[in-house]
Amino acid sequence: FFTKAPAKSGILGRNNLKKRLRNSGGTVSNRNLCDSAPLLWRVGDLRSVRAQGLVGALLGALPRTPRQNVRLGRPLLLLPEEERLLTERHVTPPHIRCVVVCVQDGGVELQVQQYQEAQQRSYEEQSVLALEDRKSALLRAMTSSPTDESLQRRLVALESSFSFPRSAMAVQLSTARAGLSYCADARDFLRADWPIRAQDEPRRAARYQVFRDLRGRGFYLTSAGKFGGDFLVYPGDPLRFHAHFIAVCVSLDESLSLLDILAVSRLGSNVKKTVLLCSPGTDGRVAYTSLQWSGMV
Repeated sequence: FFTKAPAKSGILGRNNLKKRLRNSGGTVSNRNLCDSAPLLWRVGDLRSVRAQGLVGALLGALPRTPRQNVRLGRPLLLLPEEERLLTERHVTPPHIRCVVVCVQDGGVELQVQQYQEAQQRSYEEQSVLALEDRKSALLRAMTSSPTDESLQRRLVALESSFSFPRSAMAVQLSTARAGLSYCADARDFLRADWPIRAQDEPRRAARYQVFRDLRGRGFYLTSAGKFGGDFLVYPGDPLRFHAHFIAVCVSLDESLSLLDILAVSRLGSNVKKTVLLCSPGTDGRVAYTSLQWSGMV
């Protein structure tokens, strides 16, 4: 009952996907956690994930157009199912990729001292640049008013009276290696948050089984929270196709209210999509039931 694109285009899409997978190498080298959300920052990781048919959602603002939310940039937020599928494919490291920092023999004090020295050097460099900028501004003002003696006195006194406040100092935030480096104790503390992500385990397992099955059939999936479902199902790359289905994950023995079925069917009809009730079985297979609104009887 799946309404796919024409067979020829579907075959071509699968062949292109396989070709991209072969060319990409299928490796994701760095995945970071913000609280419990898995994020990808590196362009290479985004390309590798996309080549495997995993879409995610961009969250960051673009540097040149930050005051808009129509087009977004890195980082890429992965669905929990996408993250788990990457883990099962052995293309991503364990849940928290971190570098162990050995804190021995005064290592912390040495790091603090190096950080303070680097901050002091940065402050001195920025003080010189700020002073030159202030002088340039006064010189430009004197060019327009060459007879103004107050400007000349200010320029002479600027060298001795200028003070650059530390609160105005620019601090560089490195994103080349997003994330922090944790020692063993810190990693153990962070793992304490992981049971939060495992709440409602049967529900999460059912969602993942549906996600893996549909992805194995060649479909692309994104979150369908705004459509009242679990996943939006695309016949191809979401940049080229509209979603055809709204997947709703329900167990085989779960009783559904008739009003809920009518509501989700009517919603799917209004957005021109077919609703799929996806029920994972104990044998690993998934049963699909399509719902379409045909009008009141």
